[in-house]
Amino acid sequence: MRKIVDDVRLMTKVCDLYYNQDVSQLQIASLLGLSRPTVSRLLSSARDRGIVQISVSNLNLIKYWEMERKLETMYGLREVLIVDSVEDPEEQKDLLGMAAGQYVENTIRDGNVVGLSMGSTLYQVVAHINHPAAENVTFVPLIGGMGQLRMDLHANNLAETLAYIYDGTFVPLHAPARVSGEKIREQFMKEESLAEALRFAKKLDMALVGIGWPYDEQSSIMATGYFKDNEKESLRERDAVGDICMQFYNIEGDTSPFQKDNNVIGIDIHRLRDIPYSIGVAGGLDKLAAILGAVRGRYINILITDIACARRLACEDAPHDLKEVTDHE
Repeated sequence: MRKIVDDVRLMTKVCDLYYNQDVSQLQIASLLGLSRPTVSRLLSSARDRGIVQISVSNLNLIKYWEMERKLETMYGLREVLIVDSVEDPEEQKDLLGMAAGQYVENTIRDGNVVGLSMGSTLYQVVAHINHPAAENVTFVPLIGGMGQLRMDLHANNLAETLAYIYDGTFVPLHAPARVSGEKIREQFMKEESLAEALRFAKKLDMALVGIGWPYDEQSSIMATGYFKDNEKESLRERDAVGDICMQFYNIEGDTSPFQKDNNVIGIDIHRLRDIPYSIGVAGGLDKLAAILGAVRGRYINILITDIACARRLACEDAPHDLKEVTDHE
């Protein structure tokens, strides 16, 4: 038996059958007239001698495996993906977009309905989706997108781009993201031209959303021209920490203090709680409170963020108001 296990030629043949030709160990044993344990020992000996080397690609994707599991348990999340933290905000978005793009590619299934919000981070996610496999996928904006500025960041543009990449179906939402009053919003929501998009938004398999920090001059809601500086101050006075689809919440995820601001044409963010894959993508410590609020409000069940944010989220004394976040930073 010792001589058989030491036979380099036999080891090589067994390895070729097992690793290159996908022949099972039981089939190899039958084919070569060996016992199943002998085949196993030959494979083990081949690894020890360096005849075959096993490597795991993309180890960077599990670099923060333990932290990801910890956050999933702490916050009841379906999945957490963590990327490196970098100083440059655009580079950070690129890293987040790369991880989220790969996750989306691996998760979308044939016939899925996928909704997208807006923003520069989601723009990077879409830019990193290069190898689509799913077929007959429908893409729908979660919020209107006929603003005056940065049309490339709007949900309609992002959804249409993904539909083109996947050779799928794009259902447009021909409306502004936000209107000036509740009555105008009610009239828009009754429009027949919006009915199809709003109907698809009720049967989403996946939602891909950005998490906004409204006090940044470069934030999407400012870049797209929907909010003014005086409105920012009003939000700050009421302790708004973040927004999803231009709908605001405090650090506990409560939207009730901001109902009067919700003149948005699109999905109610509370419906995100019922979507199988509600993916939030955000990074940078300036968005810590926004991420906390989104997680605590259960608007997302999958979080893609950076390690600096993840470490703060993992603290047992995670902040419970905006002042705590500001003081810590």
